[in-house]
Amino acid sequence: MEKADILQSGLKREYPSFTKSMLQSHVSGGFWLGLSVHFCRKNLPKHDDIVTLIDEDGEEYPTVYLPRKTGLSGGWKGFAVAHKLADGDALVFQLIRPTAFKIYIIRANASEKGNKL
Repeated sequence: MEKADILQSGLKREYPSFTKSMLQSHVSGGFWLGLSVHFCRKNLPKHDDIVTLIDEDGEEYPTVYLPRKTGLSGGWKGFAVAHKLADGDALVFQLIRPTAFKIYIIRANASEKGNKL
């Protein structure tokens, strides 16, 4: 998480962002990702909507955002599996459009291929 916090601190301030540490329940089984309640209420739609996750290669993954539960449902599994997210990985979410996040992945295992930091 320390590397994620450092990365986040270097992002442009005009785009709101937050960090999230992955737990086993986020990356296997139910594939539900709860987001920061404060961030969601301040920055995301008040109704169910499609929120796009954009990885560091520019690939886009549509997900279903549920404001009543402040989290991502349908589509999150595809993103998690495609990026081989694991328990302990940290993600930086940067809101670059009203319903689109740029996602930066910091691997818990720094030697794992694809780690940008």
